[in-house]
Amino acid sequence: MLGAMIKKELTQLRRDPRLIALIVVMPVIFLVLFGLALKLEPKNVAMAYVDNDRSFFSNLIKTGLWSDGYFKLYPVADRAAIIEEIRSGRAEAGLFIDGNFSADLSENRQPHITFYVDGTMPSLTTAMKYNSSAATDEGVTNDMYFLDENAPPTVIAPEPFIMDTVVLFNPDEKETWFFLPGIIGVLIMQIALILTGITVVREREKQTLEQLLVTPISKSAFVFGKIIPYVIIALIDFYLILGLGWLLFDLPEATSHLYLALLAVVYVAVMIAMGVLISLVSQTQQQAMFLAIFIIIPSVMLSGLIFPLEAVPDYIRPLCYAIPFTYFVEIIRGLLIKHTLIADLWHSFAALGGFAVLFIGLSILKFRRSLL
Repeated sequence: MLGAMIKKELTQLRRDPRLIALIVVMPVIFLVLFGLALKLEPKNVAMAYVDNDRSFFSNLIKTGLWSDGYFKLYPVADRAAIIEEIRSGRAEAGLFIDGNFSADLSENRQPHITFYVDGTMPSLTTAMKYNSSAATDEGVTNDMYFLDENAPPTVIAPEPFIMDTVVLFNPDEKETWFFLPGIIGVLIMQIALILTGITVVREREKQTLEQLLVTPISKSAFVFGKIIPYVIIALIDFYLILGLGWLLFDLPEATSHLYLALLAVVYVAVMIAMGVLISLVSQTQQQAMFLAIFIIIPSVMLSGLIFPLEAVPDYIRPLCYAIPFTYFVEIIRGLLIKHTLIADLWHSFAALGGFAVLFIGLSILKFRRSLL
């Protein structure tokens, strides 16, 4: 009996070539893609700097920071601009050197410089703080001592200058603040893709789809009728999960609850529309489930949720920005943790809105073709 059951299952699988293709191809694609893309140590981390001293000694510090290829420095106007560059996501770190740096150095008064670092992603924060030690390396500081043989003996500090480190937006480097906003998106993605992904397939398998098609219902009404109930369910889940995050894990309040609500509506619409499209192109519920998983796993791994996008090779990074979840992660972290200005998030909102229009349009088109 056992052998008969195994034979029956294998026969059913053989009759579903799409499912076999997914089972065989999906692990190979993931292995190659993740092997190439997933890195923990980024290069060319953007650092905004202000050098009001503009001396040989301040240049030594900057050279020490960029010479090993970890930081990529670019100038900005003032200290406030450094913070705004990091808040907007254009930079992950910053450096401020005061105009009196050389004068204080020549008097052995141990001047201070300030190293700013984005605390949103604690693992990246730790790596940046470690690599910032290149500014205080002996190769840099050995040329910064001033000794006058004719002057009275003085006590010279062991370090010629002090580098103060300021962690922005998440000063305690709480990992829950880093992960939870993105986890909300993952849970909504699972609910939306899996629930919606099997909805049309289920109608087809139960042979109720044909009964619906002979009714006067329009194609648009069919697609929106499939989308709207799950949009409502997903929105309730979004605020339920977010509320628990605020209550249990002390997540920061959003910059704007209006834009947070807009994010929820647009993101849920994208996920539900994608789920409907999966359902329309799938022949069985198993195919729909595999396609949903095929989307969820790369979305989690390549969106910046766990691994920094800065560490992804340049030739794979466009793929990261072809994933809607990447923009969700950027927006929700900006609204909740960094309090990013809306002007710096509009392109991500526009991208999500474009995905919503694209997937709804493709769903309507696919549904029309399925009737021909």
